[in-house]
Amino acid sequence: MATLSGQCLVAMPGMADERFEKAVIFLCAHSEQGAMGLIINKPIEDISFVSLLSQLNIEAAPETTGGIPVLAGGPMDSNRGFVLHSPEYTGTATLPVGTQTSLTVTTEILRDIAHGGGPKSFLIMLGYAGWGAGQLEEELKQNAWLPVRATNDLLFDWRLEKKWEFALRSIGIDPLRLSAEQGKA
Repeated sequence: MATLSGQCLVAMPGMADERFEKAVIFLCAHSEQGAMGLIINKPIEDISFVSLLSQLNIEAAPETTGGIPVLAGGPMDSNRGFVLHSPEYTGTATLPVGTQTSLTVTTEILRDIAHGGGPKSFLIMLGYAGWGAGQLEEELKQNAWLPVRATNDLLFDWRLEKKWEFALRSIGIDPLRLSAEQGKA
């Protein structure tokens, strides 16, 4: 089995689960035991980075925290935080995911971002998407997802509403030409 770790999945039109409608997911891990990924294009409307910091009792410089979105990384464990980021930053619990990204799951990185010392590029997410053994492979066979190369532009551009279309266009697919029947899971 070829691993899709470090790549993205793009939800096809007609995705049966509306939580994943037009989702772009970065796969952090994929093996025979299952897969774990983070949705990189779905902001949480009622949680700002400033409010997240406040909940964690982290003080922040206002000039470093304005406009930073908090994303819904997936429906599983939505109270758990993840920061997907560029690899130049390393903290005590940073794990490399491929060559262009790392993942950190401690509040240390949030504190560093809040004080202007975090990674150059990052996404902050609550929750994750997970698949059991063989589940993702079955969804791929059903054309629910389309694998796409993860690029820095796709991952870290904050124009979240454009990522789904950008991901499809990056492999030569015009989203307007896709029908819901092609993506039925």
